[in-house]
Amino acid sequence: MRFVIDTNVVFEGLTKQGSASGILLDAWLVGLFQPCVTDALIYEYADVLTRKLNPSRLQKIYPILNRLLSLAQFIPVYYNWRPIAADPGDDHIVNCAMNANASVITWNIRDFRTAKKHLGLTVLTPVEAVKLLAFE
Repeated sequence: MRFVIDTNVVFEGLTKQGSASGILLDAWLVGLFQPCVTDALIYEYADVLTRKLNPSRLQKIYPILNRLLSLAQFIPVYYNWRPIAADPGDDHIVNCAMNANASVITWNIRDFRTAKKHLGLTVLTPVEAVKLLAFE
């Protein structure tokens, strides 16, 4: 399975223990799925963590993020499907997923409704993704 993990899931997984997002990041670390990223997504992960966490917490989390990213497959974006997401800031996630033939995992399902309807993009919540991985 190939997944593009939205920033809201990565943030929650790195900052909130016992959540479905945290379980998903644990599954990422042990190789239960192929995570896919682009430059834009990597920069967004770093930007959100830098803005929302204090420096000492960020210093503890960055090594984990670096480990996660070292296990991800970098996806070159050859084709853009913009604009398609309800939130224009999510278009790069759609582009990554479509170019990688991957599903998107996010807490913001509604932002991807149009891409799901018109492009056939599979969009899952972290809870749905964890259940899917459990039955693989």
